[in-house]
Amino acid sequence: MTDASVDQLLFSYGTLQQPDVQLDTFGRIVAGEPDWLPGYTVTYADIDDRRVVDLSGASRHPIVRPTGNRLDRVSGMVLHVTEEEVEAADEYEVALYRREAIVLASGRTAWVYVSS
Repeated sequence: MTDASVDQLLFSYGTLQQPDVQLDTFGRIVAGEPDWLPGYTVTYADIDDRRVVDLSGASRHPIVRPTGNRLDRVSGMVLHVTEEEVEAADEYEVALYRREAIVLASGRTAWVYVSS
């Protein structure tokens, strides 16, 4: 894979940071760096999808919700992925999540899975 093909940013605050989840979802360990998601807070959701639970090792996953308060923030990693890898992440995430483009604390816009 060439660097030119890695043109999407995906902000992960949960299981997409795990090496086993990345290998299964993307077929590789994904490069990234820390960033913050302002105006959101983390809660937890019960996951019923057995494949996702088995892969992540957890039946409760973090999920972010907007608060409207710019002082609230969620820490995570910005992953450098391809468009195809974003689509693979869509397949991994369950129906409780929807993908949105959101501006991070760094000023970069990244895909983020938020509460549906």
